[in-house]
Amino acid sequence: MKPHGEGSAQPKAQAGTQPDAQARTQPDRPAKARPDAQAGAQSDGAARPELKRERVREHLLTVIDARRPGDAIPSERTLCATLGVSRPTLRAAVDELVATGLLVREHGRGMFVAPAKITQELVAEQHTADAPRGQGGRGGWTSRVLELRTVRAGARIGRKLTLSPAAELVHVTRLRYVDGDPIALEHLHVPADLVPGLTVADMEGGFYAHLREKRGIRTAHAVQSIEPTVLSEEEAALLDVPVLSPALLFDRITSDTGGRPVEYVRSLYRGDRYRIVSRLALRDGAADHPAADAGPAGAWWGTVE
Repeated sequence: MKPHGEGSAQPKAQAGTQPDAQARTQPDRPAKARPDAQAGAQSDGAARPELKRERVREHLLTVIDARRPGDAIPSERTLCATLGVSRPTLRAAVDELVATGLLVREHGRGMFVAPAKITQELVAEQHTADAPRGQGGRGGWTSRVLELRTVRAGARIGRKLTLSPAAELVHVTRLRYVDGDPIALEHLHVPADLVPGLTVADMEGGFYAHLREKRGIRTAHAVQSIEPTVLSEEEAALLDVPVLSPALLFDRITSDTGGRPVEYVRSLYRGDRYRIVSRLALRDGAADHPAADAGPAGAWWGTVE
């Protein structure tokens, strides 16, 4: 019986000593204090990087404004030292400006001010649009025709041009360049009877000028929509940008002075190189009710030759 009694006593002694040992070790391990401290640090850190990134962004915008397109900006190391921020914070701000087309990164070379964006100004009172211009105000638009063929209108495009689905159209796909850089990809559809014998050379210049000077057709107005989109792999390759880059999608129907639709065009413009500026002519109360009865002041028309 003694061995059993001794065996029974030992567990009691161990059971009694283990809590004491644990109690002695707990003060040396601040298990509960650490999560609270970490939570407080994470909470403080969550706000600070946002403020730092905004400060870095504003500094970078000032640097960009003081330079010309193509000029280098200071290195990451220099900027981090100047601003007193970490590289991840700096890179987050730089990434944003690269995505919006204000900065360009070149591997092994550094960061540079991006080329100036092409600006198209929509002028409501004239019901027209100033033709976009190249960098430095130069008019540098050129075209490269990728495809020119005669096709059937089909139901969807036939409705847009008020033609039967069996009517013939000239379908032209072309790249538009400004100062040698690809800026837009256009898909034009024109009633074939308006442009018999149309050639690739005809479409390498301004299409509206061709209609006016060679066909005696004067364009009078257009209905155009603009919306954001992203580029497919094929579109991105043609425009020399990464896949899924942001772009502006233009959808336009242009009519002549007699009201006949003469063109339906779907265009993709690079989001990093193109912007739209509108001048608003407001009547009394127009700001409170902009679309209901805006009339000419609220009608936006756009053409790009």
